[in-house]
Amino acid sequence: MIQMEHLTKSYGRARGVTDLSLHVPEGSCFGFIGPNGAGKSTTIRTLLGLLSPTGGSAKIMGLDCVKNRTAILSQVGYMPSEAMFYPNLRASEVIRLSADLRRRDCRRDAAALCKALELDGKKRIRELSLGNRKKVSIVCAMQHRPRLYVLDEPTSGLDPLVQRAFWSLLEERRREGATVFLSSHVLYEVQRYCTRAAIIREGRLVIEGTVEALDIENKFFDYYEKGAAK
Repeated sequence: MIQMEHLTKSYGRARGVTDLSLHVPEGSCFGFIGPNGAGKSTTIRTLLGLLSPTGGSAKIMGLDCVKNRTAILSQVGYMPSEAMFYPNLRASEVIRLSADLRRRDCRRDAAALCKALELDGKKRIRELSLGNRKKVSIVCAMQHRPRLYVLDEPTSGLDPLVQRAFWSLLEERRREGATVFLSSHVLYEVQRYCTRAAIIREGRLVIEGTVEALDIENKFFDYYEKGAAK
């Protein structure tokens, strides 16, 4: 589903990601983990064509992420770590706008998602807490039933009951054939819900494999502490 070959993104003298090669199998739930500033969000934004790579290449569904960005985005549900919406719109209006931009009638799925997440669509964005704005972002990413979900820190700000509902919805979509690629700081979530995982540190991939084969928690702190020692 996702192929990265020596993907590099630099910001002049600042580091982004360097020589990143990673394959995400179709139908998997892939956890992308690392400390703050490791390059997770840069990788995601480069994959989606929001940033131009400095070197290497990336493909989603066999399509080049630079040349075929529009075609790719039509089949992707993207959830940024910090979603920004028009503050005076109601939550339901933002959700409908997201569907209209895709020229899709998503009313049935949107209603089901709002119910599962206990989201009040009548409230304006400026009236919503961080957690409820996060719910709006989830609905916008899931209502059109994409083939691929790209989620950047999706559960931050959500209370435990909503987190459980979110993972239940995501697992249901994966059983239907969708692929999930998500970044997270919550190690137990990766261990519990992901089938494969990778750890990135200082813009470089340090380890990747099945969740069963990786001792994620120990390896994460091991690599994190090595980086901090430097």
